Amino acid sequence: MPAVRTGARGAVITGWGAAVPPKTVTNRDLEQSGLETSDEWIVERTGIRERHVGGTTAGLSAEAGRQALEMSGVDLASIDALVLATTTPDRTVPATSPTVQADLGLRCGAFDINAACSGFTYAMVAAHGLIAIGAERVLVIGTDTLARIVDWDDRNTAVLFGDGSGAVVLEAVEGRGQLLGWDLDADGTAERFLYADVGDVIKMDGKEVFRRAVRIMVDSAQKSMVAAGVTIDEVSLVVPHQANTRIIKAACDRLGIGIDRAVVVLDRYGNTSSASIPLALVDAIDNDRVAEGDLILLVGFGAGMTAASAVIRWGG
Repeated sequence: MPAVRTGARGAVITGWGAAVPPKTVTNRDLEQSGLETSDEWIVERTGIRERHVGGTTAGLSAEAGRQALEMSGVDLASIDALVLATTTPDRTVPATSPTVQADLGLRCGAFDINAACSGFTYAMVAAHGLIAIGAERVLVIGTDTLARIVDWDDRNTAVLFGDGSGAVVLEAVEGRGQLLGWDLDADGTAERFLYADVGDVIKMDGKEVFRRAVRIMVDSAQKSMVAAGVTIDEVSLVVPHQANTRIIKAACDRLGIGIDRAVVVLDRYGNTSSASIPLALVDAIDNDRVAEGDLILLVGFGAGMTAASAVIRWGG
């Protein structure tokens, strides 16, 4: 994918928020439910210790979005668009974003993006596109409530997924802004390895997903860095999709960056799909892991199979 074109109007993040349901399901809870698994088995293979479950996609989105709007201090009437990344809309029709728009008291365009676990980065790139052609402020949210489509009797998937939401406000600035380079990709021939039919539960070929995930994450990240004109040595922090700690470590190894420079919140949230990257980003910001001028690499993969990455320079 191309670098952000010289002269294109950019944007900066001015507010952020996160939301998870209050109910947690620990590995011990799953073990005691009769699922053929154990805390040790789950932690060893995934890095997950607990996940939050419950709520609706609209409800969690509104909660995270409200936090982001309040932090940014913008006039609600000035928001030009709401982009919601989700693979678990509350209804087949309509999209969930208009419900969130109404809950937040916004008067703007609203649409959903379904790129599975790559969705938030897809939404970020789309939002920057809107700003490049004239929008002043865009609310970007990534939310999923995967507990609703998980087979809780299947130990290969029940241990992995959780519910949550993360949001950011993007505001237009003169000049390049934060986004330096990006990449969006998809390989539809691999969709059969991770999917859920309408009305059914998630089906996954874990070995095949693992095998492909590392490769497509690294490939996308490298394309974004080339587009941004930076190297991995210049990147201060990697914010990866939170699917599996072994995938995150393998991707970091291939990129040539230490795991200590990656944000990992998987142990607390599990795989929250579209919410995965924004939850990790908000956690990093709130824990002072991000400083003015830092280069941050967002990178993930998802069902489809999709991949997406972006290099941003924090601040502005």
